[in-house]
Amino acid sequence: MGRPFTVDDLEFMPDDGNVYELIDGVLFVSPAPGRRHQRALLRLGELLDDACPEELAVLWPPYVVRPSPDTELRPDVQLAWDSDIRGEVVVDAPELVVEVVDPSSTINDLNNKKAAYERMGVPHYWILDPARPALLVYDLVGDCYELADEVVAEEPFETEEPFPVRIVLTELLGRHAW
Repeated sequence: MGRPFTVDDLEFMPDDGNVYELIDGVLFVSPAPGRRHQRALLRLGELLDDACPEELAVLWPPYVVRPSPDTELRPDVQLAWDSDIRGEVVVDAPELVVEVVDPSSTINDLNNKKAAYERMGVPHYWILDPARPALLVYDLVGDCYELADEVVAEEPFETEEPFPVRIVLTELLGRHAW
């Protein structure tokens, strides 16, 4: 191709079940999420949606974050202001992004995507690992993410940001975790 990718190039990617994302013109391809991944993101999305204030929307694919012509990410779950949603595109930094990791996505979620969300100014970034089960909670402090909390299994996670919510991973994930 000889040039960085743009979001327009994503239209020409094969419809093969893989997830195609761009970060600063670099293409990242991930396999389609498995059953455990899908179940975790659906349950977490529903839990967040039940607690979410009216002016925010809890979104999952096919919704994407597209802050620029050379960056488009497909978060597993995102929380965006209604005013930032255009069709299936979030045009500004979401309030919260959650990525559900599996062995094929861990490095990308913990490094490339985390750095991209940090540069975008996403205030809250969570990484859910249903295999452990564990939740890493990062908050944006200045221009950098800091690990605010790490909870595992039956430890409750309670937060007021971006809105009050309580999560117990073993309750959320049920018998299909680990």
